This record gives sequence, structure tokens and C-alpha cells, in this order.
Amino acid sequence: MTRQTIYFAIPVMDEKEYLPFTLDCIAKQQCNANIKIYICVNQPESCWEKKEKQIICENNQETIKLLGNYPGPDIVLVDKSSRGNGWEDKKQGVGHARKLLINRILPVSSDTDILINMDADTVFDSDYCQTILDNFKAHKNAVAIAVPYYHELVKSEPEDRSILRYEIYTRNYNLNLLRINSPYAYTALGSAIACTMKACKAVGGFDPYCSGEDFYFLQKLCKYGHILRYNESKVYPASRYSSRVPFGTGPAMHKGSLGDWKSYPVFDYSGFDLIKETYKEINKLFYEDIDNEFICFLKYIFSTDDLWSPLRKNYKTISSFTRAFHNKVDGLRIFQFLRNHQSQLGKKDERCLSDFLAQYYPDEHSYFFRNKETFSFATAPIQQLNELRDFLMQQESNYQQAVDYKLINNKHDIL
Repeated sequence: MTRQTIYFAIPVMDEKEYLPFTLDCIAKQQCNANIKIYICVNQPESCWEKKEKQIICENNQETIKLLGNYPGPDIVLVDKSSRGNGWEDKKQGVGHARKLLINRILPVSSDTDILINMDADTVFDSDYCQTILDNFKAHKNAVAIAVPYYHELVKSEPEDRSILRYEIYTRNYNLNLLRINSPYAYTALGSAIACTMKACKAVGGFDPYCSGEDFYFLQKLCKYGHILRYNESKVYPASRYSSRVPFGTGPAMHKGSLGDWKSYPVFDYSGFDLIKETYKEINKLFYEDIDNEFICFLKYIFSTDDLWSPLRKNYKTISSFTRAFHNKVDGLRIFQFLRNHQSQLGKKDERCLSDFLAQYYPDEHSYFFRNKETFSFATAPIQQLNELRDFLMQQESNYQQAVDYKLINNKHDIL
């Protein structure tokens, strides 16, 4: 029997100091599969003409030399960095790099092989690949895994405060989506997505966005099949400032260090509850229209008052209508609604988190918000923020394992 192959796809830009640690983790993998590494060193061609971008050009060229002498597993290098090879200005970014890598992998892979998307500043344990293989083996109908993640602290107070505040944002968001049993309950991290090559091919791989390509890729996979939320082995992305992409962990930390968290609010639990109430009415919606705040927002977003007649016409059973509902009301629409709802509340992030814990975890609320009137993300001790992050992570993990248990026993509630 032919062994499976695991393909690592890694976009790299200005990451010579981080990439060796990621490659070392791959070299140490102990798993029952072949491993192949595809790396795209990339940058806009215009960097060569900009004095302030020369450091990126130099770093990328040094990375290419490093890869040429790398003693570990074989690497397929895609050079989109050397002079004359860079991206055109309107076709650049990590999404283009991921798409290019997948286009190189698809012709040489089989449907049962596994694609592991990775970032060049991420580390993981030596059992990572084997846990991915075991997870897919245990869940035959799964098409992808949104792998759990954890940002290690770096013992720098500003950076640690920023990454903890960012993780509290992401974990509050995902924990509430898990709580309401949304099919889009996962965190989109480019370094934490594994999928079968069959699924990757079916959804057309990554879309070539400058940023957010991981969000849209997972969303396509979610509409195609089941995504696992839990994996025994995590990834540990670097906690560092970055401005290479418009949004994501690095830009969030950078903006947050300047006190700007507007793009990453701690969403109030009430917005998720409004979505949950709509989920409960899907069976009724199959027969007749209903109105509520969430549906009114959807009518505005889709520019129509007749959202459901086309679905009723094309999907004749409640189960098929339910799937069509979630394909239409996807992760993007959920996120847009939550942002809109949040903007109307006028509540501070600290108050939103406090209210969530008071509602669903009252004992922990009493512990973390002993002085709830004075608690601030900007001044709270790092240890307190870290404990809060870890608590949210553990609750998220509990939900993730429960969701995957339903999947393996064919008891998935929504999709």
C-alpha cells in the first residue's frame, strides 16, 4: 500500500531568522507518511526600486541561499523574490503565494494526501504530522482541520500584552460561535489549516488575496464538508509585530501596541445570541418568513427583502434548506453582523468580556473581575491576562472536542 504524503506549503517573506526553526520542526517529525516541503520566497517586484524595502530584498535573497544549503528534507523552492521574479503590484501577497504553492503541489499529489499550510514563523511538536494523520483516520468524513494554536509569551511586556489582548479577542469570538453551534466556529490562521488534497482541489485552493486568504479558504472548505476543530498537537505561531499584511496577528499587535483595537473588538455575547435565535427558527423559516435583527441585517447586506424564496424553491427538504441557509449566511455575514451590532452597543471591550463571563462562567467572572470597574486590558498584570487567555482556550478546547465527538458519531447538529 502506497504511503500518504504530507505536503507543507510555506510562504516566506523577510523571515530568514524564523524559518530555520520551522524547518527544524518539520525535520523532527515522526510519522507514518512521506513529507515534502514547498516554499515560496516572495515579494513585490517594486521592492527592488524602493530604498526602504532593500532590507526585505536582502533578507529574501539570504533565505534562498539558506534553502539551497539546507541539510534536511528536500525542498521545492518557488522563487518569487529575485530581481525580475517578484509579484506585479496588483498581484502580490500571501494569498498569491499560497495559491502558487498549491498549484505546484496539485499535479504531483493524490486525493488522499494531506496539505498542511504553514507560516514561516511557526513551531510545533514532533508528533504534529502523526496527530493530523490520526485525526483524519478517525474522522473519515472530515475534509479539513482547523488546528488549535497557542502564542507563547516572549517576556516583553508590550508584546505579551498585545498578543494576549489579541488572543482574548479571537478566543472570545470562536468560543461564542461554538456556544451557539455555528458551523463557522473556527479561527482562521494560515499556519493552522490542514486538509485533504481532494478537498483542496474541490474548492479551488486559496483565493489570491493580500490578506485574509485563510479565512476564505476555511469558509470554502466548511461549505464543502466537515471541518474538525480539535487536534491533539497544536501550532505555536510567533508573537511578533508585523505590517506585511493588512490584518491578522502581526498587524493587530502593532496597532494594539499603539492603543488601537478598533478592528479587533471583544464582541458582546448578545450579538451571538441573536444569531442563535435565528438558527432555532430555521425549520420555521423553511415554511414562512420571520423577522428579527439578524435577518433585517441580512436583507440589508443582500439588498433584498426576499431572502428565502429562492432557497425554498431549490431545496425541498428541511435538511437541504438548512445547509443552503448556512452556505448563504456564512462566516463573512456573521462577522459583518457582529461588527455592526457591536458598533451600536457602545460598550467597552472589558465590559463585553465581563458580561460574557458573568452570564456563562459566573465563578470565573468573580475571580477574573474582582475589580470589574477598574479592570483594563491596558493595565492588568500580564499574569492575569495570561490566566484569562488560558481559561478561554480551555473552554474553547472543551467545545471543540465535543463538536468533533458529534461528527465521529454522525450527530453533527447543523451541517
